Amino acid sequence: MSVFVKDKNFYRQFFILTLTIALQNVIVYSVNLADNVMLGKFDENAMAGVALVNQVQFMLQSMIMGLAEAALMFSSRNWGEKDITSIRKITNISVKCGLTLSFALFAIACFMPDMLLGLLSSDAKEVAEGVGYMRIICYTYPMFAVTQLLIYMLRSVETVRIGLITSISTLIINVCLNYVFIFGNFGFEPMGAKGAAIATLVSRSLELVIVCTYVFFVDKKVKMRIKHFGRMDRGLFRMYVKKGSPVFLSGTLWGFAQGVQTAVLGHTAGPTIKANSIAAVVFQMVSVVAYASASATSVVIGKAIGEGKKALVKPYAKTLQMLFLMIGIFTGAVLFLLKDPVISFYNISDEAKAVADQFMTVLAITVIGTSYQMPCHTGIVRAGGDTSFVLKVDSIFMWLVTIPIAAIASFVFNAPPVVVFICLKCDQILKCCPAVIKVNSFNYIKSLKTDGEKEITEQE
Repeated sequence: MSVFVKDKNFYRQFFILTLTIALQNVIVYSVNLADNVMLGKFDENAMAGVALVNQVQFMLQSMIMGLAEAALMFSSRNWGEKDITSIRKITNISVKCGLTLSFALFAIACFMPDMLLGLLSSDAKEVAEGVGYMRIICYTYPMFAVTQLLIYMLRSVETVRIGLITSISTLIINVCLNYVFIFGNFGFEPMGAKGAAIATLVSRSLELVIVCTYVFFVDKKVKMRIKHFGRMDRGLFRMYVKKGSPVFLSGTLWGFAQGVQTAVLGHTAGPTIKANSIAAVVFQMVSVVAYASASATSVVIGKAIGEGKKALVKPYAKTLQMLFLMIGIFTGAVLFLLKDPVISFYNISDEAKAVADQFMTVLAITVIGTSYQMPCHTGIVRAGGDTSFVLKVDSIFMWLVTIPIAAIASFVFNAPPVVVFICLKCDQILKCCPAVIKVNSFNYIKSLKTDGEKEITEQE
């Protein structure tokens, strides 16, 4: 068998999934970009306050994505086996877990916003702006959880266009309402950050309605109905917890680490939070192809294993690694070329612009590593069934390397923000080493059946 895949259907499937998911993610991130740019025009403190709240929201998103990716791992395997009943059962489990988490964070954000945001920044004005935004935006958390988990269920069966349509609708409504509520147009009073929160709340509500309508009344593959959200399958739930816990913990720790990183940067001198907010949003926009490739890879690998075509995993993995590197180089070049035009859109100080430029230059380099190791770990290894490896790698590099080094640089040596930022992002390059070794060992294909932890080999 050739080292690389020659089947045109493989490339067609991968690129259709990747580009559709990427376009959807671009539109999703455009909502945050629109909030940032429009609030940046309104007031710097409002933009910075919303950036703090977005870190909390990112924590929720990371946890929900952990649940969704665990469900995707199971469902894509079930899709290859044409086991629709199990897909419904996994969706029931993941949605209930997502609602539990989102309501817990909703309670904390609703009743203790001052304490929560005070952990991320020492700037009283930024925290005050963030509190007003958080008291409204927290109502979107359960909506976001259900919407994303249902979209991932559809993604596992290769239905991706509805997510794109939903995101386009959300963006249009959010931008229009931002224009009305943030700046006080059409007779409304200017509300700044609170106006952005109201716009997002309305947009998320519509998003939930569209997705639920499609899932329950239009979709012909899974044919999910309200009755399927009854009692959970205990055996499948135990397997979901067993195999999905490392995925969930990896996402949760990643989200928590981003909050810690913001706290470290937030206590450095200068307008670091504002610069990091700009860099983070732009990075999300241009790195969507890399992250989409991980989701597409999970579906491709999971489906192949589910269909019993385990011999294809090796050439698939070899080919995908080359594609990941190409995506990384392209993404880094785009980020570097776009940084100056994007920064010029913001009405911020020259000092903040200079720091944002430095941050985005660093990201233009590290995104090459991100584009390779992240889909290798979360797309190939995790879809194969080895869910604990990614958790171990992330935990080691995150908590024993990047955060301690960055904290020492910031609090002990008072290093410039860009040096602290480099320390926080160096793991994206370092994690390429274990990714290369693990992916090419091909020892990560495991059973996801409830009758045991049996390893699958190509000879079975």
